Formats: sequence, C-alpha cells, structure tokens
Amino acid sequence: MSIKTAEFVSPKHPDKICDYIADSILDAYLKGDKSSRCAIEVMGGHGLITINGEVSSEEKIDIEKIVKEIVGEDYQIISNIVIQSPQIAQGVDIGGAGDQGIMKGYATSETEEYLPLEYNLARNLCMKVFEVYPYDGKTQVTIEDGKVKTVVCSFQNTKNDRLLDLVKSIIEAKEYHINPSGEWDQGGFDADTGLSGRKLIVDNYGPEVTIGGGSFSGKDYTKVDRSGAYMARMIAVALLKKYKAKEVYTKLAYAIGKSEPVMAVAVIDGKEIKIEGYDLTPRGIYKHLKLDEVNYRDTCTWGHFGRGFNWD
Repeated sequence: MSIKTAEFVSPKHPDKICDYIADSILDAYLKGDKSSRCAIEVMGGHGLITINGEVSSEEKIDIEKIVKEIVGEDYQIISNIVIQSPQIAQGVDIGGAGDQGIMKGYATSETEEYLPLEYNLARNLCMKVFEVYPYDGKTQVTIEDGKVKTVVCSFQNTKNDRLLDLVKSIIEAKEYHINPSGEWDQGGFDADTGLSGRKLIVDNYGPEVTIGGGSFSGKDYTKVDRSGAYMARMIAVALLKKYKAKEVYTKLAYAIGKSEPVMAVAVIDGKEIKIEGYDLTPRGIYKHLKLDEVNYRDTCTWGHFGRGFNWD
C-alpha cells in the first residue's frame, strides 16, 4: 500500500504574496541592471510589510511603490536594503557561487509534467478553484495506490455547498473536507503573517521528494539555491527522457566563492551516475537556462517546475 499527500496554496496566501513581492523587487532591479545581485526577504501582515536584504545594483527603484501596487495603499512599508557584503562579493566577482548549499532536482514519468501525481492534483485543484474564487486558499490531496482518497479545500469567501460542488466537478475522491474549520472571509494579510521562502515544498515537488532547503524568491542567479535548483530540474527531466526512466533524482552542491560544484550526481531508477556534459558554474547555468529572459515573479505563484520554463 502506498499513501501520499501533497498540498498547494493560492497566490493570495500570505507567504505567496511575500514571495511575489520579493521577486517583483528582484525583477525591477534586473530590468535596469542585469548584473544586479539581490537577496531580498519579505515579511508581511496586519498592515505592515517589511523588506530586508542585500542588493548591489546600478539601478535605483521605488520599493514602496512596487509593494503598494501589489498590496494596496493601506500598508506601512519598512525597507532596509543594504549593499551586499564585499567579502561575499569577492568570490562572486570571479564567477563563484554566492553561497554554499545543496540543490535537488527531480522528474518522474507518472505525469505529463514530470511531477508527482499527488502534487499535480493538489496544484491543479488549487488553480481551478482560484479561477472562480481568486482569494486566499489551500488545497490538499491524498492518494492511495494512485487513486484519490481524500481532498481538502479551504478557500476564503466561499460557501461550503458551492465550493463542494466545484471541487467535485474538478476531482473525484472518496472523501471531501470543504472548509473543515468553517466558512471564512478574513484571509491574506488580514488573517495571518506571511514570509518569503516559507512554502519551499510547494515551490518544489511536494513532501515526498527531498529538497536542498534553500529558498528561491528574491534571489538572483548567483545564489545557486535558485539557479542550481533550476538546473538540477532540467538535468533530471533530460535524463528521464534519455533513459526512458520512471524516476530521476539529481543532486548538486556548491562551496561559496567556487564556480564548480563539489557534488553533481543523478540517481536514475535507483542507479547513481555522475552528471557530466553540462556547464554547472553559476555563469554557465545563467547562460544555458537563459535566466536573463526570466520574469521571476511569474515563477513564484504556481510552483517553479512543470510550467514550461526553460528548466522544464
């Protein structure tokens, strides 16, 4: 017996709003200066948005304007952006990674998007409900031996009977939990505090697949937490297709200031091989994945993988 569960959250979830703010600020810096180095963290809730981080850029942007275009005028904005540490920059300047870290990639043949079935189902349900109810919300899907067992769906500003009808029209299950704590109309930053980089499992492949642990949003390509994870996914998909495999895991690891990874291996249907034939330096990844063409805020709302980006 195999039982698996995955969840997903809507773009109006507080954590995801924070990711969107972080990546919108990143995009604004990169638009004026493609060499910008950014590491931006956002916390928001209850009328207050705090932006903190390190940026080195020739571009000057109006952070408060960017944030208020996203959340509205009724928020106090506290911004504390400082220049990137020169001791970090000395390694990045010569093409090294902006930090140490481990990046994991994954691909499976069980869905067309090369993503786990339970993750795909939870995301698809969340997206379709959000089309009707564009508010804060969550979905969760449990599968048993490949069949849907239980569905959980909680969405702001919905009526239980109507939401149940909608969910049943999208996905068939043995059991449904619709707004299990009751109907609710207070959501987003009015109900909860959000933090960028907190929905890492949603950003990746769901809880059945291990991740390196680094967050994506607010970071430029020199932060291999992001670019390395994208490359690991691209290689996993390529190897899955090449070997007609069922499942591929890829693993990269970097040392701060060093350009080449200290680990680059793949596990194809249980067999480990070295990853070869790719430029795995930060600059090589940037060029190969055409990261200069990416609008990063487009990546952060519905998961970073299986959506047709250059790394898929």
